[in-house]
Amino acid sequence: MAAMEVIRPGMLTLIQDVGRYGAGAQGLSQGGAVDLHACCWANYLLANDPNSAMLEITLGQAEFLILQDCRIAMTGADMQPSLDGKLVPMWQSVLVKKGQRLVFGFARTGLRAYLAIQGGLESPLILDSASAVPRNHLGGFHQGMGLEKGDRLSAKPISTDLLNYQDKQAAGRQTSGRFVPDYSKPIELRVIESYQQASFSAEEKQRFYASRYTVSQETDRMGCRLSGEPIYASIDGIVSEGIALGAIQIPPNGQPIVLLNDRQTLGGYPKLGCVARVDLPRLAQARPGTAVTFKRAKLPEAVEQWQQFSRFFGLSL
Repeated sequence: MAAMEVIRPGMLTLIQDVGRYGAGAQGLSQGGAVDLHACCWANYLLANDPNSAMLEITLGQAEFLILQDCRIAMTGADMQPSLDGKLVPMWQSVLVKKGQRLVFGFARTGLRAYLAIQGGLESPLILDSASAVPRNHLGGFHQGMGLEKGDRLSAKPISTDLLNYQDKQAAGRQTSGRFVPDYSKPIELRVIESYQQASFSAEEKQRFYASRYTVSQETDRMGCRLSGEPIYASIDGIVSEGIALGAIQIPPNGQPIVLLNDRQTLGGYPKLGCVARVDLPRLAQARPGTAVTFKRAKLPEAVEQWQQFSRFFGLSL
């Protein structure tokens, strides 16, 4: 039974889970929610499986008709969601009733909001993931493309016992304020130097870490292009190789590109290293013009923070 109907999909609304891991060897992007922090909290608030599919709404202006009583959670960018014209809180579980209209406004801060439903969205799995990847024409309802007006979304069928258990867990659950990011703040990203880092001189690295970059208009789910002080490697390029999530690619113009979930699987530009994984969700919410700086990561600290995050949400990535 459908739980909600898309009245307006907004600029781009995609079905996402934590991603399609292990598919890179087939030339496929991993996909998945680019703000994993907000995604995980949305499922946690509903006591869902951590890999449950949900909606990633970019920039807002989406509207849904609720078709059955259910519990939802909204996290990520502040889009001032309302039910029948009355504002409803984000970062907590919310009961909604059949016939209500859920409307998202423009994102006031951040870029992407996440809408989860109790039990998780029912969506076809391809290579163990429901994630929609437009560049691969894969996943979701429309071969990787965004939702369309009239689409009907259903929650996964679950047993009454599990539903009752989840309902007890989710009732009144909300995210502590210290875990709700302020997406309007400047961003500092920690860098784990790797790849071709030896091809960047000490002077180039010093300029990189001392510079303040800004997020350009050319930023999407593939990567975040930055503009600022250019840096250059001592090599023009490399034989194409696999690219990890968060890799910092330096093209010939010297402007860094931080690669995100829908990145290509191979690349031949030199790379300075990778952004610490736990820092990437903030970059995924950065609007054009947002200031970004870099600093060297303390690897044990970055690893420990990722492990704490993974353990808390029960991820197996």
